[in-house]
Parts: sequence; structure tokens; C-alpha cells
Amino acid sequence: MTVLVLPRLRARQRRSGPAIGYWVALGFLVLAVVAALLGPVLAPHESDEIDFGAIWSGPSVAHPLGTDQLGRDLLSRLLVGTGETLVGPVLLLILASLLGVAIGVFAAWHGGWIDTLLARVTDVMFAFPGLLFVVLVIAVFGKGPVTAVIALALAYAPVIAKYTRSLALSEMARPYVDAYRVQGLGGLAICIRAVIPNLLPALVGYLVVLFGEALMSLATLSYLGFGAQPPSSEWGLMVQEGQAGLVQGHFLPTLVPGVAIALVVVAVNVVGVRIADRLLAKG
Repeated sequence: MTVLVLPRLRARQRRSGPAIGYWVALGFLVLAVVAALLGPVLAPHESDEIDFGAIWSGPSVAHPLGTDQLGRDLLSRLLVGTGETLVGPVLLLILASLLGVAIGVFAAWHGGWIDTLLARVTDVMFAFPGLLFVVLVIAVFGKGPVTAVIALALAYAPVIAKYTRSLALSEMARPYVDAYRVQGLGGLAICIRAVIPNLLPALVGYLVVLFGEALMSLATLSYLGFGAQPPSSEWGLMVQEGQAGLVQGHFLPTLVPGVAIALVVVAVNVVGVRIADRLLAKG
């Protein structure tokens, strides 16, 4: 598992590559979404069904991906856990975006000492190790998936705020902002009606790319025991639980969810980069 690293959006650059890679990644994400929605229906077994007679069994007709340390079917756990694994990052980014966009636009609009103060606060939070901050929050409020999502949202908000502020400063220099001011519209109305909607293409593209980092961050917390708790089928927790079998030569309980996480992250990055480029081109 990787250590939580809050990403910085690099300057947009031309990216080349075969279109087939994009469509393969998109198709895989569609399958992942279907699994997230219909996982319990598609699963051949109950995800928490314990079978002590099938502990650490390899792939078979009954268990296509084998079983874990409790004899639970890995395919069923993977399908059922897709929903929790994918929904967590979405909720995390929604919370982080609401806070980060509000701070970024507020700072850019008012400028002066308000902008300086908010910039310094976000710089301090941005420089503080993300994983350490999250662990401190969990230590105060207790572990669990809800606390993990909220803690990570607070950790990601400064990153989104800094990016939003840089976009908003450029947007507010456009003539239409002065035109709205002449018409007597207040700052809140201008920001909600025009500024934020004009920032959405760049923000959406950024958040799509950020989704992969959010997924890995939540999986990391579950792996460390701070996020999802047993008997959850969240993929990060599955990797942690499957570790016991590595020394005995049972690799699938760790490999299956680990590869699933890697594939989703790669697919999201491939699709996200294409979406970001297209949105920025239209903008």
C-alpha cells in the first residue's frame, strides 16, 4: 500500500497515445460501476459466508478466485466490496470540494488580507503530512469509514482550495465580472451565477483525476486499520486481511483486491486525463 500523498495538479500538457487505451479504461470503469451497483446480486456466495472446510482454497468451480482465511469466497467479497470502495472516494471529494471551492473563491474574490490569511492557513494545512493529519483526526473521533472520509476530506480541501483560488483569480479578471458589478449584483450572486460555473470544466477534470488518489488514500487507511472494519469487504481491508496467507504461499487473497485497486486507479487516471483535456479545450 502506498503512503497518502496529496497530489498537485501539473500544468496541462499534450498527451498522446492510442485511443484504444481510453476505451479499454472506460469499459473497465463501466464494469466496476455495474459491480458497485449490482455486486450483492452478482456475487455467487454471501460475502461473509464462512466455510472452515474451504480455508485458503485455490480457484475452483465453486470459488473462481479461491477463498480467504475464513473460507469466504474472494469473488463474492470483491464484487460486494466494489460499492464501498468506490462510493467512499466520491463522498470524500464531494465534501472536500464544497469546502475547498468555497474557500478558494472567497479568498480570490475578497483579496487583500483575507486572501493572504486564507492562503497562509491553506499553506500550513497543505504542508502538514496528510496521513498524519488524518490519523490525528481518527485518534480524536474514533476509527471507521465515516471518520476516514471526513478526515480525508479535510486533508484534501486545502489542495482543492489552492487550485480553485488560482483559477478564480484569472476568472475574476474577465470583463463580465465588472459588468455584473455595474448591474448591482453582489459578490455572492456573481460567484454563484457566473464565476463558479465557469470554473467547473477545470474543476471536474481535476477531481476526476484526483479520484484515484482518494481511492488509494481510503484503501490505505483501511489497510492500516483506521477505515473500514471487519466484516467489511472494502478492498483495502481485504488486502490487509489476506497478508496472513502470504507466508503460507496463498497470494490470491491479497493479490486480487490489490490488483483491483491498481486497475481502477489506472483506469480513472487514463479516463480522467482525457476528460480534463476535453473540458479544458471546450473552456
